[in-house]
Amino acid sequence: MPSGTLEAFFFSTCSVQSLSDEESSSLRERLLKSERDNRYLRKDSDDRKVMEEVFDQATLLAIKELMSKGELSELNGVVSAGKEARVYYGVAGKGVPRAVKIYMVASADFKKRLVYIAGDRRFGKIPGSSTEIIKLWVRKEFKNLQLAHSSGVRVPRPYSFLRNVIVMEYIGEPPAPAPTMAEAEVDLSDYKWVFSSISKLYKSAELVHADLSEYNIFKWGDERVVFDMGSAVTKSHPEAATFLRRDVSNMVRFFKKRGIFEKEAEDWLGEITK
Repeated sequence: MPSGTLEAFFFSTCSVQSLSDEESSSLRERLLKSERDNRYLRKDSDDRKVMEEVFDQATLLAIKELMSKGELSELNGVVSAGKEARVYYGVAGKGVPRAVKIYMVASADFKKRLVYIAGDRRFGKIPGSSTEIIKLWVRKEFKNLQLAHSSGVRVPRPYSFLRNVIVMEYIGEPPAPAPTMAEAEVDLSDYKWVFSSISKLYKSAELVHADLSEYNIFKWGDERVVFDMGSAVTKSHPEAATFLRRDVSNMVRFFKKRGIFEKEAEDWLGEITK
C-alpha cells in the first residue's frame, strides 16, 4: 500500500527555487517503503539509485511547483513502474485522486522514442540533450491527451504538466490502478469499442496512437480508457500509416486470441481511413 504523504515536505519553509539535501533525502526516504512494499525494488542496492533517477533535484522542484499551483496536495506511493517512467498516486484538492507520471531523466532508452517526435510538425527542431527531449515528450503527451479528450476519445483527462511530470485523471480505485485489457475478461462490446476509438482518434483528433496494445487500454467495470499517449502522432506524420497499421494489427491479434473476430486488419484499416 502506498504510504508517506508528502504535503508537509512540500509546504515547508524552503523556497521554490531550491531544496536542501536534507529535504530531497526526506522525500526519497518517504517513498522507499512504498517502492519496496509494492515490489518495484527487489534489492536494497537498487533502492537509492532508482530514487535518485526518479526524484532528482529538478523533478522535486517541478512537483513542489505543481503543489504550489494547487495541482497536487499530496504525493503517495508508486502504482506503476516502467523503464522510462513511473506513475504515482497523487491527491488534488478535496481528496480527488490524480495519477502523477514522472519520466526518469536518466533513462538510457529514451532516445529510441525519437521516431515518434521526428516528423511531428507541432514541435519543430529536436533538442540535442536527453533532458530537453524528455521535456518535449511530456509536452507532446499532454497535448495528445488534450486533443484526444476534446475529440471525445476516452483517455485520462490531463490537468497539468511541468518539466518531466504530468498530472492526470486517476483510473482505478486508489491506491490500485485499473486493470488493463490484458488482465481482464473481454467481449464483443470491448472489441467494438476499441476499433471505434481507433477510428475516432484518427478521424476526429487526427491522431494515431502508434503504440496501441492490450497493455495500454484500461478496463475497469464498464469503463475502457486508452492511455500512454506519448507516442501518438498526427495524421501528417510520415510514419502515421505504418503506425496505424501496427495498432490495428495488434488489436486484431489480441481479440483473435480471446476468440473474438469480425474483420481482418486490412478491412479495419480501409474503414478507418476512408
